Amino acid sequence: MSKSFKALGLAMGTLALTQLPAFAQTKVTNDGISAKEIVIGTHQDLSGPIKFWGVPVSNGMKMAADEINAAGGINGRMLKLVVEDSGYDPKRAVLASQKMIEKDKIFAMVGPMGSPTVLAAQDILFDAGVLQLFPLTAAEFTFKFDPAKPQERLKFNNLLPYVESTRAAVKYMIEWKKFSKPCIMHQDDEYGKNVLDGFTQQVAAMKMTPASVTSYKRGASDFSAQVAKMKSDGCDLVVLGTVIRETIGAMVEAKKLGWDVTFLGATPTNVLEVPALGKEAVEGLYAASGFEIPYEDTAKGKVKDWLANYKKAFGSDANTQAIIGYNAVMTFAYYANKGGKDLTGAKMLDALESGDVFQDIFSSPPTKFSKTNHLANTITQVQQIKGGRWVLTKDSLSF
Repeated sequence: MSKSFKALGLAMGTLALTQLPAFAQTKVTNDGISAKEIVIGTHQDLSGPIKFWGVPVSNGMKMAADEINAAGGINGRMLKLVVEDSGYDPKRAVLASQKMIEKDKIFAMVGPMGSPTVLAAQDILFDAGVLQLFPLTAAEFTFKFDPAKPQERLKFNNLLPYVESTRAAVKYMIEWKKFSKPCIMHQDDEYGKNVLDGFTQQVAAMKMTPASVTSYKRGASDFSAQVAKMKSDGCDLVVLGTVIRETIGAMVEAKKLGWDVTFLGATPTNVLEVPALGKEAVEGLYAASGFEIPYEDTAKGKVKDWLANYKKAFGSDANTQAIIGYNAVMTFAYYANKGGKDLTGAKMLDALESGDVFQDIFSSPPTKFSKTNHLANTITQVQQIKGGRWVLTKDSLSF
């Protein structure tokens, strides 16, 4: 055979490899798996503007890891959870991720916190072959993957996505209350832009035009200009792409102006802290939601026991965030168990994509992934604050 034919054969062989399905080429680490333990990591805001999320999420994660280990671990391996503080700062999230990959040798990043922080750090994980599982952001970049980029196969999300949940809630509210001048105030980052996309897409689909679109910088505390503008623009529904403090701030400002308007929050507003801290100012707020928040005096069975155990362990009432953190680790454990006793990164990936269903104790919609879909579900509820509590208004919504 001539050298040119050999060269052509090698070139064709290389070309054929590049044409294989993307998931045949995904590099996934086996770091963090030893005979005795599995090491997973997470970065949370434990000291910054959304520590109201980060602290209970990390508590819920620790509680899950303790429960799993007390019951004998995952196929006999103890689960080691490494928690780093990002302060909701993308640069710190990058440094924390590098440290967990290089020093702690994590097998997977589970439940990392926040849209800007997760976005900044995720490519570092993928380059190292580390799975990014169930991040605490429902932005599209956490589950939409390009089959031509095999490392993107390492991302999975079990949270209700901001775009789809916002669309479902906006559609329901406009049809129900016959609003004609919908508006939005959103955080100027990846999270806020996803809520804005959902709002804009749904309003356009209903052949309407937003009466007002306004934003604020992450960490801002004065919303007087935004609220005054929305009032002067004649808004009758205000969608909030906000977190805890900003939700309360906007509604307090509206009360100061004597403006009686309906507010609808994106899913991160659907937490116990909003009515607890906002009190009368947030009465009547609606929010998109993934599951009903359990209250100690009305919960039953396993959920009642879980709430009591959380309070005993951490000296505070469990909340939405604690449940999400707990579920992130429990979901990891479910699929790691499915991966078998000789667990590898490739077997974990196969288990996640197998279509096996994980059901939590809180009656959330079931978690299920496939080779082509790395988002667990899009079923949305709408809840409202009544008498200082979140009450279910409508469930099983989609757009």
